[in-house]
Amino acid sequence: MTTDGFITCLWFDGQAEEAAQYYVSVFKNSAIGRVGRYTEAGPGPAGSVLVVEFTANGQKFVALNGGPQFTFNEAISFQIMCADQEEIDYYWTRLTEDGGEEGPCGWLKDRYGVSWQVVYDRMPDLLGDPDQEKAARTMKAMMAMGKLDVAALEKAYAGE
Repeated sequence: MTTDGFITCLWFDGQAEEAAQYYVSVFKNSAIGRVGRYTEAGPGPAGSVLVVEFTANGQKFVALNGGPQFTFNEAISFQIMCADQEEIDYYWTRLTEDGGEEGPCGWLKDRYGVSWQVVYDRMPDLLGDPDQEKAARTMKAMMAMGKLDVAALEKAYAGE
């Protein structure tokens, strides 16, 4: 097995190139790589985009124009660990713009139907605190939120 990690393949219905360009515009440390096209052998129209290799936030992806057979759902999501409210606000805004959908507890779907969790990077510590009352207060606060509110989460954790 390769030691370069995994490459995530995202299945699109004709939007692979557009989606890759969008993700590259949202995340730092991102770039478009090779673009592969269908040949006369098909099954897509010759010359149309088959795959686009891209990197988003240092992670490798392939966007595939596979057709309408498969769509995204919440069973798979990407977590974006954010240091502060400014980062949360940025990703929340960018990923819900132009047709994205806000969800509960920091979850959202982007315009392509890909699910994302925009997470405060202290959440594992807050929710996993050995003091069950602190963890419970934090969980209760988070469950009432769409986009995470760092100040409200920290206040709940502190019992304020």
